[in-house]
Amino acid sequence: MTLSTGVWDLNDALIGGTTSDRKNGSKSVRIENTGMVTMQFDKTSGASQVTIAHGVYGTDASSTWGLWYSTNSGSTWTQTGSTVTTSSTTLNTTTFTLSTSGNIRFQVRKLTGGRLNIDDITITDNSGTGGGGSDTTPTRDDNMALGNPSGATTSTSNMNNYLMDKVQYTLSYNNSKGMANWCSWHLSTAWKGSAARCNCFTSDVSLPSGYFRATTSNYTSTGFDRGHLCPSEDRDASDTDNAKTFLMTNMTPQAPNMNEVTWEAFETYCRTLMSAGNELYIIAGGYGTGGSGSSGGTTNTIASGSINVPSHFWKIAVILPVGTNDVSRITTSTRVIAIDMPNTQTVNTHTWDYYRTTVDAIETATGYDFLSNVSTSIQSTLESHVDAGPTH
Repeated sequence: MTLSTGVWDLNDALIGGTTSDRKNGSKSVRIENTGMVTMQFDKTSGASQVTIAHGVYGTDASSTWGLWYSTNSGSTWTQTGSTVTTSSTTLNTTTFTLSTSGNIRFQVRKLTGGRLNIDDITITDNSGTGGGGSDTTPTRDDNMALGNPSGATTSTSNMNNYLMDKVQYTLSYNNSKGMANWCSWHLSTAWKGSAARCNCFTSDVSLPSGYFRATTSNYTSTGFDRGHLCPSEDRDASDTDNAKTFLMTNMTPQAPNMNEVTWEAFETYCRTLMSAGNELYIIAGGYGTGGSGSSGGTTNTIASGSINVPSHFWKIAVILPVGTNDVSRITTSTRVIAIDMPNTQTVNTHTWDYYRTTVDAIETATGYDFLSNVSTSIQSTLESHVDAGPTH
C-alpha cells in the first residue's frame, strides 16, 4: 500500500477509520491475529530512534507486539528493544533506541492478543532528522500552531490583548501592562545559525499609535533585566532574526538571578532537545504583580507605572521528533514541560526542574487556554501531567 511516507506491506492488517480505531487523525493501521506492517523502502541514513503510537482496537483484549529492523532490504530481520504490551484504549507512544548507519527498514509484528492499532511511526535518523519513514528536513513552522491562548486579535481597539504576528514569533500585547501577555514560537535547527547576539534593544514601532512603547531606558536602575520571552539564541540564523528578539515588546522585567540563571538554564535545555533531533513549540509569559529584583524589596511597576512587574514567569514546551503535520502527531505520550517560577533573586536556590508544574495550573493562574488546537481528549491528559523526564 502506498502511503504518504512510501510503500508499506500490510499482512493481516488494514487501514482503519472507524470510531473503534485508535488514531490521531482520521485513520490508523489495524493489525489482526499475528499480522505485520513492513516498510518496502529503506531509510538511507540509519536510525537512532523510532517512536510508535499504539492502542487497543475497540474493546478487544490487550495485545503484544515488537519492532524488527533489516539492514539488507528485508532479507533478514532483527528485533530491537523489548516486546510491548498494549492495553490502553487511548494511544500511547513507545520509543525504541538503536544505533545503525546506512540503509535500514522497519517492521511491526503483532505477536498475541486482540486487534491492535498502530499510528504515527516516526524514525529519527543519524543525521538528526525524523519522519514517518522518510527523511525530513527541519523547517520553520507556524509559531502559533498549537493555538491562540487568549484569543488575541489584530483589532487596534483590543489594546490589552493585541495580536502581533512576526516572522520570528507571535505575541499578545497588553497595553495596560506595557508588555506581552504571552509570546509563542517554534524552535528547530532551521532557526539556528551563527549570527552574533546584537544587544540592540529597540522600541517596537509596529505598535499602533496611542499604545505605550517601552524603551530600553525604562529598565535602567530598576533592579530588573530586560528579559527575553523568545530568546536571542533561539533566533540566530540571521542578523534580522536576532534583532527582532530585541524589540521591547519581547522584553519583560525579570529578576537578574531568574533571567540569567534559572530561566536561562531551561532555555538552554530546550535547545539541547532541539539538537537531539526534536522540534519544539514554546509559549511563555508572566502573571501577577510584584517581583523582587537586585534592588531588594517588592516592585509592582517600573517606567512610572507603565510596565507591570510580574510576580511569576511561566513557560510551556511541547517536544516532538522532527517531522511534518506536527499538531496531528501530538499524542497523550508527547512530552510537555511546564514551569512556573517566582520573579525573585532567590529563585536560583533551585534548578529549573524544581519549578515544573502542570499546564492546568498555569491555565488557572493566567486564565488562558493552551494547546487549544490539540484534541480535547489529548489535552486533558497532557495538561494534567507534571513532567518527570531528563533535565540535561
